[in-house]
Amino acid sequence: MEPLSRITAATVDVLDALLEHPDGCWGLLAITRSGRPAGTVYPVLDRLERAGWIVSEWEEASERRGPRRRYYRFTDEGAVRAAATVGEFRARVDARRTTPTPALRPGFAS
Repeated sequence: MEPLSRITAATVDVLDALLEHPDGCWGLLAITRSGRPAGTVYPVLDRLERAGWIVSEWEEASERRGPRRRYYRFTDEGAVRAAATVGEFRARVDARRTTPTPALRPGFAS
């Protein structure tokens, strides 16, 4: 399993959506849960799969109408890394929100 080259807010949102559905999550559900557009979610899913964090498989024939769904689920190690990544990212964001901005000295512009 490879580390991700970058962790963005969109990546964290997709990871979080997948973590909500440990038995598998199809693409449209990941889009809905993450609140991100398809053009953002599918590339994130592709990167996660290439890095070995998730695996995917096509839905077998179902009685449901519509096209087959592609289900994404974490590998065992991927689930552990995803939970840690989401937690670390949110902790950094929270730390930035609570860190006071230094006051500018008189005569200095930002």
